[in-house]
Amino acid sequence: MRVLPQSERPLDGLVVVDFSQFLSGPLCGLKLADLGARVIKIERPGQGDLCRHLYLSDTDIDGDNSLFHAINRNKESVTADLRDPDDRDALVELIKTADVLIQNFRPGVIERHGFGYDDIKAINPRLIYGSISGYGEDGPWKDLPGQDLLAQARSGLLWLSGSADHPPTPMGLAVADMLAGNSLAQGILAALVGRGIHGRGALVQTSLLEAMIDFQFEVLSTHLNDGERLPTRSGINGAHAYLGAPYGVYETQDGFLALAMTPSLQVLADLLEITGLESYYDDAKVMMTKRDKIKAVLAAQIATRTTAAWLAVLQPADIWCSEVLNWAQMRATDAYRRLDFEQTITRNGTVRLETLRSPIRINGATLKSDRAAPALGQDTARVLATNKPQTAAE
Repeated sequence: MRVLPQSERPLDGLVVVDFSQFLSGPLCGLKLADLGARVIKIERPGQGDLCRHLYLSDTDIDGDNSLFHAINRNKESVTADLRDPDDRDALVELIKTADVLIQNFRPGVIERHGFGYDDIKAINPRLIYGSISGYGEDGPWKDLPGQDLLAQARSGLLWLSGSADHPPTPMGLAVADMLAGNSLAQGILAALVGRGIHGRGALVQTSLLEAMIDFQFEVLSTHLNDGERLPTRSGINGAHAYLGAPYGVYETQDGFLALAMTPSLQVLADLLEITGLESYYDDAKVMMTKRDKIKAVLAAQIATRTTAAWLAVLQPADIWCSEVLNWAQMRATDAYRRLDFEQTITRNGTVRLETLRSPIRINGATLKSDRAAPALGQDTARVLATNKPQTAAE
């Protein structure tokens, strides 16, 4: 696929000053960078973003871990000590020229350094100020650690995954961080559109907890309107606490089959050559009320043939189903290759990193970028010199 040139990207010319670290805020910055914004990452001298050394594995690339490279590519790095008056003055000059500021400190921290929204609004009223907290800016949880697993745990999400006899089960990804970062990016883009209409800046806020609650809005709406009953996870092949049989993942003779929707239980039973479920055919509610019994019968039969054999029977009959692929199998498919999702970027001209592009395409072109995550402070002199006030002598 064609790569969209920087000059054609919708946020080309936009300047983002990013004080955030770890995952949620930097993810927001990455989304804006891929759309064309210039993202200037502000880091502590000597140490930088703590995410540089927060390892997912023992994979180290040019002194930083793979997570940092993935989430901070396509950015610049400036080091500044928020307690140093000269560094603070330099950052103020930079912010005067910026369009967006991102921060994800605990509530009250950035305000104590003089970079809270009210402080910034006074020097740049057109700036869009994006803020992510753990649990909001007030209330009894505001000072608790805003960490992904803890936000998942407090949101009720852990009771939706797994089967009934499983303990509370977290998602296998940092979904609170990622969804909060994406929500903030959405809010910032909306505020930028609004600024183009009325000329005013805005404060855009979200939190890990709000992102987790929004993630569950569909099933929470059901909970709020059905007598506030709590969800009941399936005892067999659990996949969705609010969906009945056959919804789930079933073991086959050589792998696994994901089975979602079917026109009717009778159609599915006939295709699977199953008997013994006839008494349930005329009651649509039975797919939930007898969910585990039905799924147990389905599971026993599905285990007798290969995944490919079942797909050959079920897909032509418009049964919504799929093979279950691992990453290697997914990457080997033509569907994946056609998306042109992978890219190779280099750091210092020699260090190669394989990573993924933005999921967005614009005018038929991808938003790939070959700019790697910055070394700590590599852009400090150039960026701050550009914004240094001119004296009379100069």
